[in-house]
Amino acid sequence: MRSSAERVEHVKTFIANFGTENWAWKNCLERSSIAVMDDMRVHPHWQRGDREGYIAEAQEKLISRMGRPVARQAASRWFNLNTILMETVGDIWIHREKDELSWTTSLGQAPESEIVDDPQYHSERVKIIVYYKRCDDWSNKTRKGGKLPPWAGIHPKAREFLFTEGTFQQLSADNSLSAQALINGESLSEWHQRPDWRAKEDRSGRGAGVVFNPLELTAARMLLDLTAERMAETAQATAAQSGQISVVIKKEKKFLFYEQRELESPAQNELHVWTGLVGLKPLPGLGESEVDRGTVFRSLPGRRMLPASRRFSSVCRLETRIT
Repeated sequence: MRSSAERVEHVKTFIANFGTENWAWKNCLERSSIAVMDDMRVHPHWQRGDREGYIAEAQEKLISRMGRPVARQAASRWFNLNTILMETVGDIWIHREKDELSWTTSLGQAPESEIVDDPQYHSERVKIIVYYKRCDDWSNKTRKGGKLPPWAGIHPKAREFLFTEGTFQQLSADNSLSAQALINGESLSEWHQRPDWRAKEDRSGRGAGVVFNPLELTAARMLLDLTAERMAETAQATAAQSGQISVVIKKEKKFLFYEQRELESPAQNELHVWTGLVGLKPLPGLGESEVDRGTVFRSLPGRRMLPASRRFSSVCRLETRIT
């Protein structure tokens, strides 16, 4: 694996949207491409390398998404977007669509271009040119095969730079390294332990998610099963030591556990409640198929574990038989 310094030196990381309201994302996903679009009223200036002509034409003829005149700084940035797409090779591109992150790596082929009607025109129909540049297939998984956490499972500090309302945004060196660690499936503790990251977590009231890849998920399930077995043994021993416990309903009944295995299923259910109390909570909206691919847990700051005796007593109440 490359060192952090090598990643920062050789790989740029971009956060990208594809068109107003992200209209070209579906095309990018299907075509394994990244894209940029430009208004044909100004694009000839870019083709000639005329930045000042581009800016002047944009300020005269275009309006912003807010319906306002185009600022010089915005026009200059639009001029640069075309160049960025043409020159990117081997860079990482990250895109957010609703609750899902996807990433890819740009390739060296020349882009394809199309001239189409602007699907997000304001008051008049205009022509735009769209450049599609080939990239690796978009992926929502880490390089290790685990699923990237959903947006809600991303650390609140990272959410500040993993999304942009603009078209492209190149991350700073440090943020780029953090984003690359995320898609590599590496530990992010180096960033999560920083004072500014921890302060952001405290203010937001939630921490980052932890993604289990299939191997880690198997290990976690083995640990849960083992812990549930130990809980069942303890509950069984407690019942045995207590002697024959009787209650009167209409006649005297004895409450006994039939066998240890009968306790393990409710003990596992109890354990899931217990893990939530100590600070691990499954994210909502994960189906069983998603759990199979990698389970996400979100830490909840400030939660404390209840005394074990209270949890075991609850298990004992759950699994009793009347004889």
